[in-house]
Amino acid sequence: MDVNGVLMQACDTKQEEAIATDFSGGPSDQKKSQEKIYSEKQLERLHRFRVPKHIAIIMDGNRRWAKRQGLPPMAGHLQGAETLAKIVRAASTLGIEVLTFYAFSTENWKRSPTEVKALMQLFNTLLVKKREQMLEEGVRFDVIGDVSKLPHALRKIVEETIEITKEGKQFNLVLALNYGGRDELRRAISAIVEDCLAKKLSKEKITEELIASYLDTARWEDPDLLIRTSGETRLSNFLLWQISYSEVCMKDVLWPDFSKEDLFETVLEYQKRERRKGQ
Repeated sequence: MDVNGVLMQACDTKQEEAIATDFSGGPSDQKKSQEKIYSEKQLERLHRFRVPKHIAIIMDGNRRWAKRQGLPPMAGHLQGAETLAKIVRAASTLGIEVLTFYAFSTENWKRSPTEVKALMQLFNTLLVKKREQMLEEGVRFDVIGDVSKLPHALRKIVEETIEITKEGKQFNLVLALNYGGRDELRRAISAIVEDCLAKKLSKEKITEELIASYLDTARWEDPDLLIRTSGETRLSNFLLWQISYSEVCMKDVLWPDFSKEDLFETVLEYQKRERRKGQ
């Protein structure tokens, strides 16, 4: 069976229609973007100057969600993709500027070849189908991770989507693809060593700020908040350098079931905390 067959077999007709609608970038999406995601009463509960600018999310629980529904693993990933699209729209409404999603780790290659291949196709579909909407809503797309290891077709689509959306000013959507925190640090250290050997840099100039400038995330501020779904309490090799002083919220809900209300309540919880950053 080809990859499209795997994707189609992963969910029933109703779910296929929901996914197709949500990723169509057509009139249905335009209608959604015009709908009020949060009520005025809800938004009044937020402190507008304490909304986290950058949230990193470990999207955990797709396969467990599918198992509970009696469906193949890819059904969970499809539903998780739909949740991602909804959370991006909700986050933008709240005034969040950057969302970084842990989409595919360096360890995920250990999964079955069928699942990995279907995930790569899902990323292809997500990026191609959502380009128009990203442009309309001012979303700038980017990736972190070693994209050189991704399939050629996906690398091409990633590069095209980055180029097409580079003028987006309203929101930053970042996917971590073939990403691992340790691998990122390894690549950064290797690049620093190369620059030292080439006399472009001296070891005396190596500071925390310089190291951060060699990381995949150099363009953005470190996350203010890390959210992990599914009830697990691990960091799973995600943004190990960047989350040193991030607030962390572990949510006991599987990613496909994570809602705009869950995001809202998590931001409220974040606003109640006092960020000391070692002081």
